[in-house]
Amino acid sequence: MRLLSHQSALTPAVVLGSGHHGALGVARSLGRLGVPVYIVAGSPCEPAICSRYCRGRFFLDLEAGHSEQLVDGLLAIGRKLGGRPLLIPTADRESLLVAKNSAALAEQFCFPLQNAALVSTLCDKSRMQELAQQNGLPTAQSIVPRAKNDVAQFAEAAAFPVIVKATHAERFRRRTGHTRFLIRTRCELLDLYTKAEDGAGPNFLIQEFIPGEDWMFNGYFDVDFRCKFGLTGKKVRRFPADGGVTSLGVCLRNDAVHHTTTEFMRAIGYRGILDIGFRYDRRDGRYKILDVNPRIGCTFRLFTAADDMDVAKALYLDLTDRPVSYTHAAEGRKWIVEDFDLLSALTSLSRGAMTLTDWLKSLRGIRETACFAFHDPLPSLMMAVADCCELCRRRL
Repeated sequence: MRLLSHQSALTPAVVLGSGHHGALGVARSLGRLGVPVYIVAGSPCEPAICSRYCRGRFFLDLEAGHSEQLVDGLLAIGRKLGGRPLLIPTADRESLLVAKNSAALAEQFCFPLQNAALVSTLCDKSRMQELAQQNGLPTAQSIVPRAKNDVAQFAEAAAFPVIVKATHAERFRRRTGHTRFLIRTRCELLDLYTKAEDGAGPNFLIQEFIPGEDWMFNGYFDVDFRCKFGLTGKKVRRFPADGGVTSLGVCLRNDAVHHTTTEFMRAIGYRGILDIGFRYDRRDGRYKILDVNPRIGCTFRLFTAADDMDVAKALYLDLTDRPVSYTHAAEGRKWIVEDFDLLSALTSLSRGAMTLTDWLKSLRGIRETACFAFHDPLPSLMMAVADCCELCRRRL
């Protein structure tokens, strides 16, 4: 697809946060349309800032910086670029920052005006599940432990394994190193609580393990809560292998997931880009909501139409007053995060959960890689360096 050819000056886009591959995907998606893309990162070593499609880069301490300082820094960036560029957050922390400071940021940037309370609820997995239940959506059984005794009582009656998920991602990651765990025994669960407890209140929930398949929806909702673009897909592998982000996925039509999501978003009045996950429960045949990310997800390039439309382009077109149209989903199209999936596959192979033949078959149909691209090779080299540094850090 192409933007209107007679537009000589396209509105810039500012991507807030970089991470592993999410911002890189945005830079490539919009950059290939000719959109000037600028990255706001926390480190000069992040892969997205090395992309040929990154027109410029700015550095803010996104993790440790106070919200007032971050807002001031963003406003300074907006004034420097001019023309009210689009602001696209790529993580929950940044999404909350934008929603809570939308009045100030809207002076310099263009973005969907979201209800800050709603964004906060959706980012909190415990409160999100309560909201889903209030709207008639099935959810996994879960508790938020407030003391070690709560964990002990839960473990007495629980059927293991169970899933542990962060409700406050940064706090939980600082204490444990990850945001999600598959726990197989009572002792593991109690040990994890001891490690995660930081005295500042609950920071994770314990959730039943649902036997089934992971399905996802990625879409864009306009100011009237209408879905202007939305596709579904399924996880083939995850990283970590026991339960984590998509490392290999396939774009597949799922009318039940699509309908459930669009009705839920209309009921709660959601606008903007949405990344949501479900698990199909083989025990009762229902799709149970797991995660709602009120922002662009790092897997968004999995959900691509045959004409290459995705949620980043849908957002850009809608906010710059252009029509959003697309053909149909690229059914069967696979997308992979190379380093994540290699580690996930090695784990499965070592456990005997997958054979070498199964692994090779799973790679058929891959149409896009998250890191490497012939037209933009430098970020993959930076990604390799970052992976080596991370491995060394973990060993130390």
